[in-house]
Amino acid sequence: MTDMSTQMSHINHDIGKLLLRITVGGLMLFHGIHKLTHGHDFIISSLKNKGLPEFLWLGVPIGEVLFPVFLILGLFTRTASLVIAFTMAMSIYLAFSGTAFQINEFGAWNAELNIFYLFVSVAIFFLGAGKYSVYQTKY
Repeated sequence: MTDMSTQMSHINHDIGKLLLRITVGGLMLFHGIHKLTHGHDFIISSLKNKGLPEFLWLGVPIGEVLFPVFLILGLFTRTASLVIAFTMAMSIYLAFSGTAFQINEFGAWNAELNIFYLFVSVAIFFLGAGKYSVYQTKY
């Protein structure tokens, strides 16, 4: 491979990583802001029903607002992606429980979107932020 094609390959990888970060972070941010502006009573009642402490609702502004912003910026990308993945795992547990993998009327899993966010966030963890980020790591 020539130096030019190697350089183009890295640019393409970095643009792909940026697009993944913007997509997951940006779309997750809308979910978090919606919950903050329209209330989080559903989350609190879901936590209570599962026997979990109510204060865990604070995971919403952290996992669906703060860390998505970090992800978009490429700031603490690996940590942000894991927090988002954990937030999605919790949302699957709280909102869907045993029905997450049931097929809905559209032919998809009930928790399809949450599962998608979870796995893409894990993929971002393994990929890293890429060149177009506020904070770059060497690994």
